[in-house]
Order: sequence, then structure tokens, then C-alpha cells
Amino acid sequence: MFLTITTTGSADRPATDLGFLLHKHPDKVQQFSTSHGTAHVLYPEADAQRCTAALLLEVDPIALVRRSRGKGRGGAPDSALDQYVNDRPYAASSLLAVALRSVFASAMKGQCTARPELVAQALPLRIEVPVLPARGGTELVDKLFRPLGWTVRAEPVPLDETFPEWGDSRYVRLVLEGECRLAEALRHLYVLLPVLDDAKHYWVAPDEVDKLLRAGEGWLEDHPEQRVIVGRYLARRGSLTRQAMERLALERLAESDDVAAEELDNAVDEEADTEDKPVPLAVRRREAILTVLRSAEAARVLDLGCGQGQLVGALLKEGQFTEIVGVDVSMRALHEARRRLRLERMSERQSERVRLVQGSLAYTDSRLKGYDAAVLSEVVEHVDPARLPALEYAVFGAARPRTVVVTTPNVEYNVRWESLPAGQVRHADHRFEWTREEFRQWARGVAARHGYEVSFGPVGPDDPEVGPPTQLAHFRITGDGSGRPEDSGSGREGRGPEGGSSAADSGASMSGKEVAA
Repeated sequence: MFLTITTTGSADRPATDLGFLLHKHPDKVQQFSTSHGTAHVLYPEADAQRCTAALLLEVDPIALVRRSRGKGRGGAPDSALDQYVNDRPYAASSLLAVALRSVFASAMKGQCTARPELVAQALPLRIEVPVLPARGGTELVDKLFRPLGWTVRAEPVPLDETFPEWGDSRYVRLVLEGECRLAEALRHLYVLLPVLDDAKHYWVAPDEVDKLLRAGEGWLEDHPEQRVIVGRYLARRGSLTRQAMERLALERLAESDDVAAEELDNAVDEEADTEDKPVPLAVRRREAILTVLRSAEAARVLDLGCGQGQLVGALLKEGQFTEIVGVDVSMRALHEARRRLRLERMSERQSERVRLVQGSLAYTDSRLKGYDAAVLSEVVEHVDPARLPALEYAVFGAARPRTVVVTTPNVEYNVRWESLPAGQVRHADHRFEWTREEFRQWARGVAARHGYEVSFGPVGPDDPEVGPPTQLAHFRITGDGSGRPEDSGSGREGRGPEGGSSAADSGASMSGKEVAA
């Protein structure tokens, strides 16, 4: 499975700048492990006039069979025969799209620390995919790529050159040429390669809607083949397709009215709407967290692992919360939070209430001390179990807010999700999911080690057999907060995951970047 990206340059702008954007040095051949095989990045040519980067994906057929979800679960058609014969190792598909996202993640996000000025530059690009499944033929290939500014050449691959009377196969040799930012070009490929193949090798979960909209931002909203793209990318799952189309329509209306999409989405008079609509679990989580923070009379609040800033936005709507700090390790998430919160359009008085800060919860950070409350909403399950003691010390031992709210999935409830395969966690990045008893044991241990008391509550419908979908723990510091049990004062919990000294041991705060409000 093969793909090349070529650009040309000059003495003033050498073509080898492509190496900076891809974060891959032209003088090296690099290998990367993926879930279905090994990806190789190499440069067949690299000089000031012309530079070509190649991505070669060697698919492991055994891993492919073991990980297949089967027909009807987002897998490839005719998957019952996959272990005997298939085109996956040779034809560009969702396997190659996932490899693109894995190997060129920073480039796809538009990040280039060494040469940030290159990110915004449109480059003369030539992209070649020797074998691409195209259900819909060359006509559909043209309809998908030409509106994005590409010059498209799609040559059908004959079934057998020895027998021309057999006609053409469903595969094409694709060549795209045009001037485009590299990040945009990679996002076009990430979305449209699986669309043309019209088959995904993995289970299409609800979070695929977010992936599609992130990759399609700036071009999918107005694409003439939007419905085809959305339907095929989401494996024709009706509910997900409707959700994505509604969000795209909302973004388009918001852009034309120059307002936030959330403002339009909240324009419905819910009291006048008599239709009984289920409240999303994410909304219920935020409401439960806000209820705890209000009762704790917290004014200065940390949102640890703030993601795209949904909870930060909810806190800003209430005057009780005078200082709100969102912390996340991902700069991309923080920039997305800034965009969603529309910080640049806030009044000065409102913007003074909020800060977005980059930081890792695996290390202590002096910037997090002295706050009334901290929230870890759907965070702990994304942390490797070996790193949990470090997170525990950083929050409960070093920062020591008066109140801590933790929410996490209840794995027992997973049997109630019809779309979730048995034995699978709710999100691919979850390192674990706890039962109610496991969560309570962990929370009680944390409270005992650091001088807190803890209580528990359900979030969402509390099933009499399996409990609620989300479980919540409310930690309150005991006494005046100055004392703590002897075994938590040693700093042992602040050790890094490899056993070396972290910032907790030296008393130094972790360095980080702040996204100014």
C-alpha cells in the first residue's frame, strides 16, 4: 500500500521544507508500528528543486483478520473471506488513512515547531496513489477532489492487461496536483480515501462523527458531495449520519450569522417544546458537576483535562465562578477550546475569568495550588494504571484543592449500550474502565492517603442491576486542610512512571505553555 507526496521548490524556498512539515528527515528511513502492520516513511528524492515523501504500509494479514469486526460492523465487505483473499495489503483504504493520521499526526494538525511559518504556506503538491478502490468509478473520484481545488487524473486499472475484453476493475491510479496547505491535503486524503473505498476495517463508533468534522473543518461544510462523503465515511450508519449532517448545517448557519454554533443550538425554547427528548449523558455530567461545585461554594475552579472546553464554557455562564483554569496536555485541544469559547470576542471583564494552560497531570505544578475546586471529568480512565499514583499525588497531594470532583465510566453499564461490542471499552483511548466497587476502592484509598473524605453519586439513569452509565466521586478536604496522613507526605506518589524523580521530588513546578485568554 503506497502513497507519495511531491513538491517543487527554489533556492529561496527549497522543496526539502517538506521534511519540516512532515516532521520526518529526508536523510532517514523511518518505521512506525500501526494496528495492522508497519508503516515506512522514506524520500526517493530530496533536493532544493524537488522533494518526494513516500508512505509505504505493510499490512499484517493475520492482525487484519484478528481485528476485523466483520460485515455489518463497519468491516470490509465479504469479510468472511478476508482470511483467504482480500485487497487490503495492496489497495489504499481506511487502513492507509489511519496510518496517515498516526505517522503524520503533527502535520495533519498543522503543527511545525521548527518552522511554524511554513504551516500557512500553500505548496505546489503532487499526490500519487497507485491503487485506490473507487466504488463509483473515476466520475466519483473527480466529484470528490475537484471541488477542493485539485487537478484530478484517475486512470482505471484493467482487470487483466492480458484480457482487455474483461474491462476495467474498480481500482484507479490517482494523481492529484494543485497548490494547497499540506495539513489540508492530508485531511482531504484522510477522509476521502475511505469514502472511495466505501468500507472501513474497524467498528464505526459515535466518536467517528467528531473525527470526521475535525478533519473536514473548512471544506466539508460546503462540499457539493457532502451527503455522500458523510454517509460513506460513517459506514452508512443512519443515526451517526444524521447527527453529522445536523452539526454541519448548524456550523454553516453559525458562520453565515457570525455567531457561535452553540448560540444557535440553544435558540430553541425548551419549555415550549413538548417533545420528550433524551438529555445527552455529557450534558448530565456537566449538570452533576456544576451541582457539586455550587454546593461547595467554589469560586476558583480547575478543569483538569479540559479537552475542548465544554465544562469551561458551562462554568463561564455562572457568576459564582470567578476564576476558571482549563488544563490539558494537548495544545490542539486547547486551541480548539479557545475557538469554541470564542475567547478573542469576549469582553475584557469576561476574559479575565478564564485561562487555558498546557500541563501534564503526571507531574506536580505550582500553578495549580490554591484553588477551591478541581474537576477530573472522564480523565482517569485515559491514564495508564502505572501513572495513576503520579496523578493522584499531583492533584490531591500537591495542588490540594478543598473540593475535587471525579467522574468516570461505569463498565458494568456497558452491557446496556446496544452499539458497543461485548468486552470493548467505550473509547479506544481508555486504558481501563472500572466497576462501581473498583472505583469506590480507588477513591477511598485516595481520600485516606491525602486527608479527604469522599461520597459517591450516579450520573444518568441508575439501572437497578448495573448502576448508572457514569459514576461520580465528591472529595472534600477534612479539617483545615493543613494536615495529611503521614504516608502521603513522603512524595512517593509523585514519582514518575519509570521510577525516576518527577517535579514533585524537587518541589519545582512543571514547565508549560499558556494559551492567553
